[in-house]
Amino acid sequence: MSLAPWIEKKRLEAGCDEAGRGCLAGPVTAASVILPPDFALELASEGILDDSKKLSKKVRDALRIRIENEATAWAVCHIAPEEIDRINILQASLKAMREATKKLRVPAEFMLIDGNRFVTEDGLPPHECYIKGDGRFASIAAASVLAKTHRDERMMTLHAQHPQYGWNTNAGYPTRAHRSAIAETGITDHHRKSFRQLPGQLILIA
Repeated sequence: MSLAPWIEKKRLEAGCDEAGRGCLAGPVTAASVILPPDFALELASEGILDDSKKLSKKVRDALRIRIENEATAWAVCHIAPEEIDRINILQASLKAMREATKKLRVPAEFMLIDGNRFVTEDGLPPHECYIKGDGRFASIAAASVLAKTHRDERMMTLHAQHPQYGWNTNAGYPTRAHRSAIAETGITDHHRKSFRQLPGQLILIA
């Protein structure tokens, strides 16, 4: 099924998505993207753009360049592990989408949210939630690509500081190698202390 380029063509619709929600380390990252109608239609008809998790790194990186160059507006927000621990991962994910939308250089008139829930606040436009929206709408898929590529870029930087965890390949997700490194050397300030870092482990903070 091809992506829908818009819901209302003449409305400034911001697609919103996040990346890194299930990771043990690193930020949760969200992007908000407004696509011009012609570009949205082009991306939707090409059949290349999709949920970022289904795309190769090469395709994601190429799409990131096109989206950032041709979008009407785009913005990315990272929420750090300490904030995730303080407000929980769901609230951090929603906050990241709100903050990314607030950062758009062109104000959105409507938000398309990937997922089944959202908490809005004053100053944000109306919204609608769409389950698996990154496989349904071009603007959400574009946001998925930006969130994923920007977060992966951040994790590559952190990998240079802590190479033992393999964040260059696992991006902070709970792979066997990542958890083995945690068992051997412990955690860093970039790990989420409210997450179970090892199977059977008690959560470290309330």
